[in-house]
Amino acid sequence: MPFLSWISDSDLQHEVSQLLAIAKSAQKAAVKDFGKNVIDPFAAMIEMSGFEIDFETWIKSETTRQAQKTLQNHIGDFHQNIVGYSKGWVNLKVGNVIDLASAENKCIAEIKNKYNTVSGGKLSDLYHSLNDLISPKSSIYKGYTAYYVAIIPKNGQRYNKPFIPSDKNKGEKCPLNEHIREIDGASFYALATGHENALQELFTVLPSVINHCTNGLIKIKNINKLNEFFNQAFRQ
Repeated sequence: MPFLSWISDSDLQHEVSQLLAIAKSAQKAAVKDFGKNVIDPFAAMIEMSGFEIDFETWIKSETTRQAQKTLQNHIGDFHQNIVGYSKGWVNLKVGNVIDLASAENKCIAEIKNKYNTVSGGKLSDLYHSLNDLISPKSSIYKGYTAYYVAIIPKNGQRYNKPFIPSDKNKGEKCPLNEHIREIDGASFYALATGHENALQELFTVLPSVINHCTNGLIKIKNINKLNEFFNQAFRQ
């Protein structure tokens, strides 16, 4: 039995292995390069005192934080790649204005890992970029629906609604266009794959995939606690 019905085992294992490799590389780089960036000694002292931790524990926490920051930049790419394997979708890779396109579904999508990945002032720029792709008559995406996808939504709320951010230059909201939308990760996975619970299915099989990709060396513990995090992030 395959891990998931909407993506091949080989493609899924490849993407998970890539992400695990990035995580390991980020961790090694954080340890090797620790101190190259100026450390705030005041913050370090207050953190050790306020959190009641010793110096070595603080060092480990800080290197983990730095590695995590690097890894977070790649989590969105992971979701882009995973959805890109779905039937009818094309992964446009890095360097394009948008991340994914589907001629079959007449959709394009820009994927961000979290609702606050794009700062408020940049949201209108994203809106106009999407509008410039689907509105001109000469565009290959004319008539498509453009999605701004935030995999992790704010307050765990699911949504699929018109994307109308404030326009920083005009001091008003961008024009309403039903074909320029914002959507959370669970709803987008469902739309892209045709499987209502696709994102949850992916999360559920990840421990087994990780175990397989590491030849049994890594076994995820506290799965029930992690499932609670998922349920908080994606409320029904």
